[in-house]
Amino acid sequence: MAENTILVIGDSLSAAYGIEPKQGWVALLQEKLTKEKFDYRVINASVSGDTTSNGLARLPAALKKYQPDITIIQLGANDGLRGLDTAVIKKNLEQMIALAKKEKSKVLVLGIRLPTNYGPQYTTQFEQIFTGLAKRKDIHVVSLLLKGIDENIIHFQADGLHPTAAAQPIIVANVWFQLSGLLRKNNN
Repeated sequence: MAENTILVIGDSLSAAYGIEPKQGWVALLQEKLTKEKFDYRVINASVSGDTTSNGLARLPAALKKYQPDITIIQLGANDGLRGLDTAVIKKNLEQMIALAKKEKSKVLVLGIRLPTNYGPQYTTQFEQIFTGLAKRKDIHVVSLLLKGIDENIIHFQADGLHPTAAAQPIIVANVWFQLSGLLRKNNN
């Protein structure tokens, strides 16, 4: 069993919605960690449809159960798609960060960009949640999880919201850029 644990708490983007779980970026991340000789076990506690409120409610039990060295928070997309108050989204994410840090877990937050049909004011406020979090010195942030994907519809399933299996390695690369600095190499 792996010495260290990475907990991913997210929504359908991390739950491999519409594709085989083994094709999703979380499973591919586990493969990359193993290949790169990092002794980590990745726990995917993602639930399709989850909001930051759902994640906040579920996080304490997950932290207690898995005691992760690193907590990856990939939530906010469903909040944004529902047009929820950005102040509430930000507060929920900040509470999740505080809970993880209280348990001595390093934190990586994964942000997204909303479709433009939500209007410039709301989309700007939404994006500022993640750019604001990125300015904190005590966490790591990937401001655009779907960078290199959300610019081209070919990377999406028929619903236009969920990336295809072929797009998942791009997501892993986007996450790896920030995650790699948090990892400890196995010295065996």
